[in-house]
Amino acid sequence: MKRGLVIGKFLPIHAGHIALIKFAAQQCDELIVSMSYTPHDVIDPSLRFSWIIELFTKYTSIKPAMVLDNFDDESLPLPERTKVWADFIKRTYPPIDILFSSEEYGDPFAHHLGALHQSFDPERKSLPVSASRIRQNPFQYWDFIPSVVRPYFVKKICFYGPESTGKSTMAKKMATIYQTEFVPEVARELIASNVFSLEDIVKIGHAHVERIEEKAKSANRILFCDTDAITTQIYSQHYLHAVPEVLYTLEKAVHYDLYFLFDIDVAWVADDLRDLGHQREAMLAVFREALEKRNIPYVFVSGTYEVREAMIRTVVDQLLR
Repeated sequence: MKRGLVIGKFLPIHAGHIALIKFAAQQCDELIVSMSYTPHDVIDPSLRFSWIIELFTKYTSIKPAMVLDNFDDESLPLPERTKVWADFIKRTYPPIDILFSSEEYGDPFAHHLGALHQSFDPERKSLPVSASRIRQNPFQYWDFIPSVVRPYFVKKICFYGPESTGKSTMAKKMATIYQTEFVPEVARELIASNVFSLEDIVKIGHAHVERIEEKAKSANRILFCDTDAITTQIYSQHYLHAVPEVLYTLEKAVHYDLYFLFDIDVAWVADDLRDLGHQREAMLAVFREALEKRNIPYVFVSGTYEVREAMIRTVVDQLLR
């Protein structure tokens, strides 16, 4: 049996890695894809490994493995450094027949392994991308990022503030303009009035986080979210005079890259879930204070709907650069 090896940190795995791995798998009976990691990696190792598993789950000859990188010594010259690698590989895996790589370490590493070296697109002409470039500017290299990885890099934008300030309409409109997804105010799908329980509030909190995770999978670079867990906490406190502890846990489960706080300087539109028209200034103060006590920066959005749209688009365009 001919056994091959591909190594990498896969921070993150991208189209170039995938092409290398598929090429290597065609050249051998079994291919070990060895992902090394350290506790200080910028992307969680378990998450990175789950991407590899998902990408190659249908390829029975590809054997992903995850190893702690506690053996490398970057201070060594490449010949000595790759000997350290080879010694580790020999201790960890069955004998390797072919090493596949796109890197300059390929020849000395293969030599120390006692294996052949098959180079693949070393100049990266067919797929001009690298993991470091993706980390620095994911949107520039979006087409090289596998769909399973993209949710990690999706920027989440929260439209936040009191009732009847245009958040829902703006979320839908921005999603259309930027050809992406939006997360609606999930509470409106679960309750029909402002008579609800703490159990209802918890369901709303969980449903909102689940919807964000779902929509992030198909979002195009950015995801617009109508409200957040802080909003659910505010209304829980207002109507029920209590906030379930789980809502604070759910708040930490989602990181928003940008907050827009919507002003109340637009006409009030009543409906079955809006009954605080007489407390608009007070509620705006509550929403603002909730962000400021968490040291969350925000963009304050005011003016006509046309002015708001222009303001939001300017900020979002800067985020996408």
